[in-house]
Amino acid sequence: MKTYTYTQKKDTRSGFGDGLTELGRTNPNVVALCADLIGSLKMNQFIKENPERFFQIGIAEANMMGIAAGLTIGGKIPFTGTFANFSTGRVYDQIRQSIAYSDKNVKICASHAGVTLGEDGATHQILEDIGLMKMLPGMVVINPCDYNQTKAATIAIADYHGPVYLRFGRPSVPIFTPENQTFEIGKAIQLTEGKDVTIVATGHLVWEALEASKALYERGISAEVINIHTIKPLDDKAILDSAAKTGCIVTAEEHNYLGGLGESVSRVLAKHNPTPQEFVATNDTFGESGTPAQLMEKYGLNSNAIIKAVETVMKRK
Repeated sequence: MKTYTYTQKKDTRSGFGDGLTELGRTNPNVVALCADLIGSLKMNQFIKENPERFFQIGIAEANMMGIAAGLTIGGKIPFTGTFANFSTGRVYDQIRQSIAYSDKNVKICASHAGVTLGEDGATHQILEDIGLMKMLPGMVVINPCDYNQTKAATIAIADYHGPVYLRFGRPSVPIFTPENQTFEIGKAIQLTEGKDVTIVATGHLVWEALEASKALYERGISAEVINIHTIKPLDDKAILDSAAKTGCIVTAEEHNYLGGLGESVSRVLAKHNPTPQEFVATNDTFGESGTPAQLMEKYGLNSNAIIKAVETVMKRK
């Protein structure tokens, strides 16, 4: 069995910041906008090197989306930055009408997603954003798993023409994907090969899925782990090929099970190959204040929860 280790932990938002800085050096059309959260979004270095290409909008997120849409008309590639809650729910009308409907080339970059935002509590912890964004026609939705992949995704979306939602987080998480990797939008990555169960994970839950697969291997259960960094467009073929081999699937995400990755996978399976599936996700609830580890445990978003879901779904084969 292939195993993964790490020597360093780093927050995925820093991957965004470093990717944006690199784009500032290589793509003169990239501009950045922020809603009074420069430090939290790790945009400082981009601003230092490109002060004339940065716009501080202040606590006016709806205005930020409208300005970003306008900048695309002149050929600019705007990257907006604020918390995921303020990048989606607060400004959904502006995104739908000014960006998605008119297919504007705006990159909506959203930090502090999910419950791992931690102590700031439920008002800042959005667990509905993937659902909101994937329902918008033409919107690409990306949720990378570690620092390296987030940096690569940030760089890659500048070359994609169209609206993109890039989701990342606050906590330090293991770095286990290759440095300077090539990021391919819409292409799933098989991390381990297995024959008994498929674990399809996204974002912070990818590492938890790998930890679960190691524990399952010790029990004689062979788990295939797939990293779905792009939730829309979804890699249907990767999911269906694995499901045909293992006969059951667990999906894992730091998001409400309503509207998230799990529902997208269910649609693919229902249409092409009905397969037993279990969901590791929040259960139609808001979050609360606590440390990331406490909240991941309470809401069943860790390797232990994935193992339990595997045990359940294998009985349904």
